[in-house]
Amino acid sequence: MASTKKDPVLVVLQLTGGNDYFNTVIPYNDGLYYDNRPYVKYNQEDIIQIDDEFGLMPTMGPIKELYDQGRVAIIHGIGYPNSPRSHFRSMDIWHTCEPDKVGIEGWAGRVARELDPNKENVLTAINFGHGLPRALVVPGVPVAAIADLANYGVLTGISDQDQRLKALDLFARMYSPTVGAGMVTDYLRSTGLEALKGADIVKIAPEKYSSSVEYPNSPIANHLRDIAQVYTADLGTRIFYTQHASFDTHAGEMAAHPKLWQEVSEGIAAFFQDLHEHGRGDNVIMYLFSEFGRRVHDNGSGTDHGAAGVSFVIGDPVKGGMYNEMPSRQPEHLEQGDLVPNYDFRGAYSTIVENWFGLDSKPIVNGSFEKVNFLK
Repeated sequence: MASTKKDPVLVVLQLTGGNDYFNTVIPYNDGLYYDNRPYVKYNQEDIIQIDDEFGLMPTMGPIKELYDQGRVAIIHGIGYPNSPRSHFRSMDIWHTCEPDKVGIEGWAGRVARELDPNKENVLTAINFGHGLPRALVVPGVPVAAIADLANYGVLTGISDQDQRLKALDLFARMYSPTVGAGMVTDYLRSTGLEALKGADIVKIAPEKYSSSVEYPNSPIANHLRDIAQVYTADLGTRIFYTQHASFDTHAGEMAAHPKLWQEVSEGIAAFFQDLHEHGRGDNVIMYLFSEFGRRVHDNGSGTDHGAAGVSFVIGDPVKGGMYNEMPSRQPEHLEQGDLVPNYDFRGAYSTIVENWFGLDSKPIVNGSFEKVNFLK
């Protein structure tokens, strides 16, 4: 190897909609799980046991294999105080690290700004999927938004003018009510040209890529394959962002939720297998989060919006295991019927910002928060 020191890379996988923590990492020996879940539960014999207390839902086998290899950290009870239980507001809080007011800068965009203050690389941060998450939005910081790498669907490089205008209009309509139309217009004006340059550069990634790894046929697996292509093309991208949806399982959860996690788990396994086939991955970690967990007691078909959730950190540099504790399931300890967060999500971000990227986390996450030692 030419160099023993590679720039650290982060992949963020957003589980959009509110993942059911209580049915993801399951306290399978706790009678309160079965009491609260008369309909939306797994039989004990079907749960993939991690230890004597917790297990993973049955479709998370590929994640369990990575866990057994010491490459998965599970962070229990993550969230923030006084959850509003609103998708848009809660995701906004996770994206901007501003629980008490509407933020205008995304935490990952701030990281990109620190990593590339002179905007020397327009591909420092890339979102794979439609639109652009607030987490990446900072005025003046270029972010490429790629819907489908094979079609070079970068936000400002979309070939069809009507499609491009619709994409820009969608972004503006989503964020103008909360941060103001002027800020949105300025952001689009200041970053559009850089993203267009990125569209031209990123076209080389599929041409340089070859792999024997077969990715599953799912939207998240497609995005992760695109990320692998850009990562192995050595274009200098430090932050990859993508998402999978919808985890908003008010109804039909026992059909939808296992399928979502099967797609996520199989996609992640293929992604890391792909990196290893290329002799890569020792400088990559993946962070999974959702905007909140779900109600402890099911509603007969699914679960309603909750508070505390679970995050995962995956990769070769990860010190695997379980971190923090699952909040109390005792009825008297619940708030509005929900598990109460006991670990601030900004602490996990702080760990990534400081221990992974080597940056000062305080101006990025807006304060000092307890870190978790999930990195080697």
